[in-house]
Amino acid sequence: MAKLKAILVAVDGSDHSDRAVRHALDLIAAGLAAELHFVNVQPNLGGAISTFIAKDQIEAHHREEGNTALASAVALAAKASVPAKVHIGVGRHGEVVSDYVRKLGAGTVVLGTRGHTGLAGVLLGSVAQDVIAHVDVPVVLIK
Repeated sequence: MAKLKAILVAVDGSDHSDRAVRHALDLIAAGLAAELHFVNVQPNLGGAISTFIAKDQIEAHHREEGNTALASAVALAAKASVPAKVHIGVGRHGEVVSDYVRKLGAGTVVLGTRGHTGLAGVLLGSVAQDVIAHVDVPVVLIK
């Protein structure tokens, strides 16, 4: 396998995303990629909310929530002595992740899943499905 420029890990601060981070760290340790990036996607709070709350307050909220969600991933990378860049996006998961894949030249996306099957998997796997539908690179799902 050729060395990738970058791996992008979509994180939300859950145990599932921490498993995805550990997998990405293993790929970096194996020399399969040059860069590690974490992205957290925050929901767009536009519409009626933006009528009552200033744009800078909404941006501060996204930053705060994003940094909270990224904290465990950053700690895992630091513990492994692997430099990682962090990003916070706002919008639909698939679209935001796809934008970062293009901007960063990422060769793969890694994300954690809950591993549900049947109807629960269809309903609860919507983030993974959205990412897969939007990106043009391989997506590694970690259960």
